[in-house]
Parts: sequence; structure tokens; C-alpha cells
Amino acid sequence: MPELSTIYDYMRAYAAHLGGRILREYPALHRVEDPVSPRLRELLRRPFPAQAIAIMGLAKRWQQARTGMVVAECGTGKTLISLGGAHVHSNGEPFTALAMVPPHLVEKWARETFLTLPGVRVFVVDDFRNGGDESKDHGVNEVKLRKGNIVREGLHTTLSELRLRRDSPTSRQRWMSVCGRPSLFIVGRERAKLGYFWRHAYRVPCSGQYQGCVVNPDTGQPVIVESGRLTAADFDNVKLAETIEARGGKPCRPLHSPLWQADLDKTQRMAPIEFIGRYMPGWFDYAICDEVHQLAGDTAQGNALGTLAACSDRIVGLTGTLLGGFADDLFNTLYRLEARRMKEHGYEWGATGRSVFTQDYGVLETITKVEPEDNRCSKAKTTSVVRRKPGASPLLFGEFLMQLCAFVFLEDISDELPPYEESYISVPMDEDMREAYRELEDNIRAALKKHRGNRSVLSTMLNTLLVYPDHPYGLGTLYGTEFDGELKRKVRFVIAETRDLPPARLYSKERRLIQEIKTELAEGRRCQVFVVYTHKHDVTARLQGILNDEGIRSAVLRASVDTSKREAWYARQVKSGVQVVICHPKLVETGLDLLDFPTIVFYESGYSLHTLRQASRRSWRIGQSRPVRVKFLCYEGTMQTACLRLMGKKLLVALTMEGKFAGEGLQNIDEDDDMLSAMARELVERNGIGETADSVWKALSTEHKKLFPSTACPLDDASSVAATPNLLNGLSNPAVLIDETIGGDSVLIFGQRPGSLSRRPRGRTIVPEQASLFG
Repeated sequence: MPELSTIYDYMRAYAAHLGGRILREYPALHRVEDPVSPRLRELLRRPFPAQAIAIMGLAKRWQQARTGMVVAECGTGKTLISLGGAHVHSNGEPFTALAMVPPHLVEKWARETFLTLPGVRVFVVDDFRNGGDESKDHGVNEVKLRKGNIVREGLHTTLSELRLRRDSPTSRQRWMSVCGRPSLFIVGRERAKLGYFWRHAYRVPCSGQYQGCVVNPDTGQPVIVESGRLTAADFDNVKLAETIEARGGKPCRPLHSPLWQADLDKTQRMAPIEFIGRYMPGWFDYAICDEVHQLAGDTAQGNALGTLAACSDRIVGLTGTLLGGFADDLFNTLYRLEARRMKEHGYEWGATGRSVFTQDYGVLETITKVEPEDNRCSKAKTTSVVRRKPGASPLLFGEFLMQLCAFVFLEDISDELPPYEESYISVPMDEDMREAYRELEDNIRAALKKHRGNRSVLSTMLNTLLVYPDHPYGLGTLYGTEFDGELKRKVRFVIAETRDLPPARLYSKERRLIQEIKTELAEGRRCQVFVVYTHKHDVTARLQGILNDEGIRSAVLRASVDTSKREAWYARQVKSGVQVVICHPKLVETGLDLLDFPTIVFYESGYSLHTLRQASRRSWRIGQSRPVRVKFLCYEGTMQTACLRLMGKKLLVALTMEGKFAGEGLQNIDEDDDMLSAMARELVERNGIGETADSVWKALSTEHKKLFPSTACPLDDASSVAATPNLLNGLSNPAVLIDETIGGDSVLIFGQRPGSLSRRPRGRTIVPEQASLFG
């Protein structure tokens, strides 16, 4: 036995033993050889072997708990997993399900449901209102699939009608007498949270001791805040309220008193999800929340997720990007789905609980500055700033994600997927641009020192230094604002003057973009270019003009194109011979398949990891026959480089939590700087773990070839929308600990160990043992 001098030596020496122990002590919920439910054969689309395991895993998870999540890349079949899970878990009984989805995916979900579940009835919740435009659909409307199109046809009702029991013991039994089959209700996320119009509700006395002040109608007393009594001028477009602790001079129990009310002069409506949560608890057996990562904020849509989790019997969240690079990205989602577990761990809802959660599972950096005072007799001035950094503790995976999430990656679905390649291209600036940029950077840095902590300077700095190299003219004078104590108001000050460069010139990054596009077009590959700055300093219009001057046919997708019509917009551009499409990545973040654009160029990336990950996978999905190339362009030594470095770090964190340690593409820009991640990489990339896993994957692969012997992917146009997920779906507790390439085959070990390091490979998978719950 060689001498073990470091932790890495130990991991190399005992890797196989560690893997074997994980397999024995933390078995998976469903094995490859375990029988699946006979109900899977009833689905209209025959599941792939990996899909069958995924559906079984979700159904078994629902036997143990109310909640579940599927974290799957775009095109891996999240819709099929959720619908199939409900079909199996219901065990032949008619059920009601509610899907809250992005607005442009409502019809797509309806179409997928008809193509998946036998005998299902589908309804669209258009709104919950009194009155409204008679030319638009209102209430709850049944839809049918006619020649591939979704049409509103059949039963028309309302949510208020559904909650009435009439002559039946319950409203649910009454519904089953009307519709004794599985039924899915689909509501667009925007309409789900669309509540009533409101207005401020307060009084302003015209005489007496409170003249001119705002008084609360419940108490007749002024509304007191830290700065004094509120006046009507203090009210903005924000709902205000106060807590009453005394009435008539006598103390009372704390009472919430809102200073707003419904506006009866406008259209009377209520948020459908709020109505369901208040008046229809338990009415829906299953709730499905698509793109759940977009519901993580403190917004009405996010609150709708919590309402659904509380009022439905079972719920599953679907997302392609669970983590945005920071541990607290998960706080709201975990609290809304599993509030009891969060409370058991001592976290309370709100900023305080989120801060503690970040301290426990995130990465915090404390910066201490010591500045000597001018007076030698005085002590030095010390200031400390605590800020969060990209990162998440592996304990977060063990404590929460292991039991909640199933992770799916596109490369595990089909052997026929083409190669996927990411490349990072750093372009040096032209000499005059370098001088202008450095001058601007120095001026902004001086303004930062002079106005320390001023957020307007920070915001201006970030946006200007990002956009200036791509639009080096027309920015003018940069201003910031600060509060003037003497004038008692905010005043403007000059941050810097920008130097205008000739707009008619081609700059180095633009020349490189043209070079890359021409190379791709020479191979017959259309290109999708993503740009973040599209409004005041419109980089998309500049790029379109440059490409047109080079004889390249280009088009710009604007936000004015309705979300439900963007797929048809792309089809028209391809038909008209457009070679390059330019747009903001958020416009195609979800729901679109850009199979005609196998090359994606991020001319600008932005700071949203969710958007970047979703947009970068628009072309790499089932049905793509050509290799997919994703390229990230930036100017060398600028804020753009820092931006991509941060995105690379966040991406490493997100993939670590999802069990994938691929050291390629954008992830290579920034390496791990913490011990746990470095240890995981050492174990994953340089050791052979779980040799027995290879035989398990081969069994699954053999079964796949028996069912689908052709080399082409056996999906038609309709079924290609919901592609198959990988084996990892089948786990209630899919902790991915280690993987390695052995004999050219990538293998994977699952476990349930709290605090284990997750890893997600390409290719082969092993699922440890667990007794089957289905015959």
C-alpha cells in the first residue's frame, strides 16, 4: 500500500470501497431490473426504458411524500414525466390535475397531454372575472385536439361553479359525476396570479388636530412611520398597511389593517390560484408547476406556487435550471414546497431566514478595510463588508435536494444526440478603444472612491463598462444621484464623460463575429446570436446593419412578437432564407426548439445563469442531426471577461448541485476555489468508481435497443417535443456521488448520504437496489 500523504491519495486508494459502501447503505428507490407498473403500457406514447424508470421514481416518491421535483435539461421530457407519474400513481382512478405553465406553453401542454394520456379531458383556465372583453375567452373552457391544433370546444364553466356541490355530498364528487375521467386543468402563469385592481384606502381630515395627515379608517389615528406622520404625497403605487395594537385608547390583540381596497370602478376579477387556494383546497389531486425556477422570487407568481403546494394533494416542480449559482436561490422554492422541513431546520420565512440559510449553505466573503485617520492620535478606521459569492455547500444537496429532486441530462436520453461543444473566445480590443475604455474605467473608479457605497454609481459602472465596447458611441455624460442633506433631496452629479468612437467602423469583436458566422455559414449552418442590450443602446440593430453590409441575411426578434407566435416567426424567417437571427436570450428561454440554428453565439451573456443555460440548449435536443456549437465572445481584459468568469463560477456551482462535474466550455473559465469542490473533482476525474455500474447501464442499453432497434431517434414530430428523460428520474433520493470513465464508458453511482458530493456524467448510469413497490 503506497503512503497516503494527502486527502487525494486517500480518495484514490479507497475510491472503490467508498463507492461500494454507498451502494449498500443508500440504495436507490428503483432499479433497472425492477418491474414497472403495467399502467405504463396504457400510455399513448410508449416510454423509453429510462422514461419508465423516471415515471416509476416519481410515483414512488409521491407514495412517501407530497412533493417532488424534476430538474431536467430542455427537451428531456419533463411534461411526459409529470403526466406519466400522475397516471401511474392514480392507479386507475380518475384524477384531477392542475398545471401552472408559462403563458406561451399553454397550448403545447394541452397538445402533449392528448398525445400522452388515454381518455383525458383538458381544460384551460382563462381567467376568473366578472365582465371583460366579450371577444375573448373567459372562465374555464374545455379544449380538443383537431388536426394537430388546440381548439376551445366542449364544456364551458367557471371556477366558482366547480366549487359548488349542488346536490352532491362534495363539489369533487359532483365533478366526477360530470367527468368520470382523468382531467387536466392548465392555467398560464401570468393569468394565475392576475388579481383585482386596487386603490388606496385612507382618510385625510380637512380640520382638527390631524388636518392634512393620513389617518387609518379603522382607528381614526394618523399613520406613524419612522420619519413621522404619513401624508397623501407619501403614497405611491405600493400597497401599504399597518398593524393596530390599540383601539379607542385601549390595547387589543395585533390586527392587520390594510390601507388599500378593491377598486369597484374597474374590471372585477380575482387571481385563479388565489381562488383555488381559498375555496377549493383538496379539489386537485396533482399540481404541476413548469419552469419552477422562475417562481423563486418574492412575487405574486412565486406566492402562487406556495398556494398550489398547500391546496393540492401532490405537487411536482419542473425546471431545467434549479440553481442560479447561489445557495439562497433555492430558499423560497424549498420553503414553498417543503415548509415543514425548512421550519424543522430552524429557518423562518423572510429575509432573516434567508440570511441564516445563506450562512449555513452558501459562500460568504468578508472584506475588512483598514484606513488610517489623518490625525495620528486617532485610531485607524475599520470597515467590514459581507457579501455572498457563487457557491453552495454539498450539505445542501444532502439535506434537501437528495430527497426532493431527480436530475436529468439530455445526453442520457438518446445515443443519437449529436456532439455538443462550448468554446470561449476572448478578443483583444483595438488600440483606440482600449485607450477610451481604460480612461472611462479610471474615471468611474475615481467616482466610486469619491462616492463610496453609492448604488447609482455601481449600477452605472456595471452597465456602461459592459455595453461601451459593443456600442462605443452615444452614451454621453454619465450621471449619478445622491441625497443632499441641505437641500433635502437627491441631486445629480457627473460620474464620467464617455469618448465617442466612429460608429461606421468595424471593431475587433465585430470582425471576429463576422468571421465566425461566415465560417459556420460555409458549412451550411445557420447562426443564432444572443445580445443583452436591446433598448436604449441597441446592439442588435448595429449587428444587423453590420451583417447586412457583409451580405449576410439577418433578422431581429423583438419582444413585441407575442410569445405564442415566436415559433411561427422563426419558421417564416427560415423559409425566407434568413441565415442569422439576433435577439435577447430571454425571448427564447423556454419552449422553443431552434433545430435550424445549430450554432449559437453569445455576443453578450448577461448575469442570469437561468437564462444562459436555457438559451444555450435551444438547438441541442431530440431531433437535432448536426453538431451543436455554442460560442461565448468577449473583449479581453474588460468587464465582459469578468462577467463570463462569474457566470462560469456560477455554472460550476449549479452543475455541482445537479451532480455534473463536466470540466468543459464556460465552466473552464473559473476553477473551484473551495476544498470540497476540489476534492469532488479529484475523485470524479481521476479515479475509477463503481465498476459494477457498467453492467447495469449495459442492461438498460440492451433493453433500449430491443425496443428501438433503428439508429435514428424513433420520435415523430409530435412526440419530439417531450423527449425522454434519463435514468436518474427513477430515484426518490437521487444523490449522485461519483462517476468516472472506465473503459470508455461513463458510470454513475447514486446514494442518499447527507453531505455527499454530487456528480452527473454523460452516458452510463447505475441505480442501486431497492424493493419494487409495483407488480
